[in-house]
Amino acid sequence: MKAFLILEDGTVFKGSSIGSTREVISEIVFNTSMTGYLEVLTDPSYAGQAVVMTYPLIGNYGICHEDMESLKPWPDGYIVRELSRIPSNFRSGDTLQHFLKEHNIPGISGIDTRALTKILREKGTMNGMITTDEGFDLGEVILRMKTYSVTGVVEKTTCREKYVLPGCGKKVALLDLGAKNNIARSLQERGCEVTVYPAFAKAEEILSSRPDGIMLSNGPGDPKECVEIIGEIKKLYESNVPIFAICLGHQLMALAAGADTHKLKYGHRGGNHPVKDLETGRVYISSQNHGYVVDVDTIDPVVAVPAFVNVNDGTNEGLKYMNKNIFTVQYHPEACPGPQDSGYLFDRFIKMMEVGK
Repeated sequence: MKAFLILEDGTVFKGSSIGSTREVISEIVFNTSMTGYLEVLTDPSYAGQAVVMTYPLIGNYGICHEDMESLKPWPDGYIVRELSRIPSNFRSGDTLQHFLKEHNIPGISGIDTRALTKILREKGTMNGMITTDEGFDLGEVILRMKTYSVTGVVEKTTCREKYVLPGCGKKVALLDLGAKNNIARSLQERGCEVTVYPAFAKAEEILSSRPDGIMLSNGPGDPKECVEIIGEIKKLYESNVPIFAICLGHQLMALAAGADTHKLKYGHRGGNHPVKDLETGRVYISSQNHGYVVDVDTIDPVVAVPAFVNVNDGTNEGLKYMNKNIFTVQYHPEACPGPQDSGYLFDRFIKMMEVGK
């Protein structure tokens, strides 16, 4: 079946429908990872977005359900150059095509994803529509796309109630802002008992359990939309409990401490982003998925100082808070998919909790 990807600037790509045939309008973003498409699909940070995979062949190793980073896929749509319909992998339990259809995610294959990515790089992230309607009215579609915005996605992706993952070591409170499974898993591997809290949990509830440390997770959307959550994070900031935050959690902590954030032209999404540790000068290859960054010029040096920087564009990749047991990073140290260069940050968090005691 024919399918069309229509961009907000009027560009139209024609390809073949994959997955669901429902029509969807979403923010179009691209990911440069060569593998890990299942982890990308099940990363809650993609809620409200349709994902373009820049690697030309997707689906060749099928769907390995144990590799999922959450219980379901989150993107509104999926865009690929070529879909492998016959996977070759002894671990595969399904095809990507059926997985998309099962979860009602529309997609399109057979388009020039290189040309599409160049448009998004040059003009910036924009909204788009995936449709199988050959009689679409371009002017009417563009008007509809211009009204779309990504809202309410943290509430959509967070857990509904608190739950505990067992461990015999440090007690960590994980605030689920749209967390990937491997964050809790990385803590459990280091012996931690992890209590996962919904994004809108009150600081008093978290602190009353007397955790050894607090983890603020990744998540989707504009951090400035999370006004209520930022208010609670301010209370966590004042508590002196050791805190480690990544991605959206990093941005929300910065906002809670008085800094500002802004949207990037086309974001950082992929498993090959170099970040530099400003203390040691060492460069790590990181996994990233975000469209917003902390504005380094708005950071009060009395409150925090930059700890990591993106080697490609110079944007902030982490903060070290002064006179506080708090450090935050923009990238994903839990990887999955991606390099494991920065997994040591979890060890740093464990040591911070030990010293804090």
